[in-house]
Amino acid sequence: MLELIYETHATTTDNEAGIATGWLPGELSELGREQARELGERRGDVDVVFSSDLGRALETVEYAFLDHDVPVFLDWRLRECDYGDLNGATVAELEAVRARYVDTPFPNGESYHDVLARTDSFVRDVKRRWDGKRVCVVAHSANRWAFESLAGGTPLARLVTEPFQWQPGWEFRL
Repeated sequence: MLELIYETHATTTDNEAGIATGWLPGELSELGREQARELGERRGDVDVVFSSDLGRALETVEYAFLDHDVPVFLDWRLRECDYGDLNGATVAELEAVRARYVDTPFPNGESYHDVLARTDSFVRDVKRRWDGKRVCVVAHSANRWAFESLAGGTPLARLVTEPFQWQPGWEFRL
């Protein structure tokens, strides 16, 4: 069994401005940099860290684990949902239409089921090498929904309509 600790990337300037960054890189705000340092203190006992390759996740990992002796790997499969034409739209614009794109891709983007498939592929690969270990993943909201669906069977259609409530990590057994 894989013990997977999921952490959302720290707060970005886009988060503070109400922007849904999507596949754009984003950058941490001052609050985000402090949250990232706290993440490192909170999760210093993990065996390995995997991160999305998008800028805001990379920056979170850099602040969190720079002084830790833990391997860090980047994986594109941990990217946020590609909102296509809505990358960089306001959060309000995205929330108004998000439920339409569980199975159908965003225009010029992907669906939340596409994210689920990417995340499932990631989990299968990580289990082969890191089964029985504490694995920390730093990624995005769509990946958390995918982990929740994979671990507990919660339908994505329900997860994507629930309001986001930040917390200091989620733990999954896969």
